[in-house]
Amino acid sequence: QVQLVESGGGLVQAGGSLRLSCAASGRAFSYSKMGWFRQAPGKEREFVAAISRSGSATSHANSAKGRFTISRDNAKNTVYLQMDSLKPEDTAVYYCAAGTGPIGGSGTYEYDYWGQGTQVTVSS
Repeated sequence: QVQLVESGGGLVQAGGSLRLSCAASGRAFSYSKMGWFRQAPGKEREFVAAISRSGSATSHANSAKGRFTISRDNAKNTVYLQMDSLKPEDTAVYYCAAGTGPIGGSGTYEYDYWGQGTQVTVSS
């Protein structure tokens, strides 16, 4: 069965960095795109970044541009989110997901499988 497992979250000071990993099994990596979303308490789940199956195309939310970078290693069936210059407003549970559709599509409905999430907390 498809399984997505995130790791790499934790507590970091503002300005610091984290690299999140999403290990995929099953048919998840056969989907046209993999994405990262985040959700803070009381907030809607929001799009962060997406990457095509080959890794040749990426899309980043405006809040992530210049700070976050999505990448993937197909040999390891793993998607990464490198997060630099972290801000307190980046605090959220981060989820990876597998889906289909345009790389720039940011809706949660475009994704069929989700990981359980990993907590990222950025302190001031």
